[in-house]
Amino acid sequence: MPHEDQDVTVEPVNGLPEALPAGETVLWQGRPEVLPLAREALSLNWVLGYFALLVVWRVAVSSTVMPLGPALLTGLPFVVLAAVAAAILIGIAWVQARATVYTVTTERVAMRVGAALTLTLNLPFPKIGAADLELKKSGTGTIALRTLGAAKLSYLVLWPHVRPWHMRQPQPALRCIPDAAKVAAILAEAAETRVSQPQIARVPKASAAVAAE
Repeated sequence: MPHEDQDVTVEPVNGLPEALPAGETVLWQGRPEVLPLAREALSLNWVLGYFALLVVWRVAVSSTVMPLGPALLTGLPFVVLAAVAAAILIGIAWVQARATVYTVTTERVAMRVGAALTLTLNLPFPKIGAADLELKKSGTGTIALRTLGAAKLSYLVLWPHVRPWHMRQPQPALRCIPDAAKVAAILAEAAETRVSQPQIARVPKASAAVAAE
């Protein structure tokens, strides 16, 4: 399922390593939102909360031996460190989002992911057992895909495009996408249509003759 891309600039279709087969069409494409990705995948809020506690602690301790004004200044270095850490995390999220293209077609879900090592994960609908939607009030959400069979997926390779904490059986995920409910509806309708189609296989003449007897 994974296909490593040597150079994403020569993709025949944006986000896909190969041209679409006849009869297959793209229904939706998108990528993660930067700030939600930084908060959910890179723990931006927890990092800022940690530095906020450090600032409060430092100011509280300093205020016991000096006036409040100078005590407030002792927390300034931690504020600067918090700003630097936030900038780094948001920068990482921006790079990850820019390198990502999620695609839903009439036949599959494709995920072109990876900033340093770019790969494309193809998940045909018959290989997807279920999809779980985690929706935020803003409309941004994550769709996690539970795959069937013995597909070998690496949590570390897919991160952050994977459902958090499901390491033994990684679940590829469309992380922090806008209008997630609409995308989930598109995916569900396409999967239902694809899976309900009858599969017709060509039977060798010898086998057909045996079956007729």
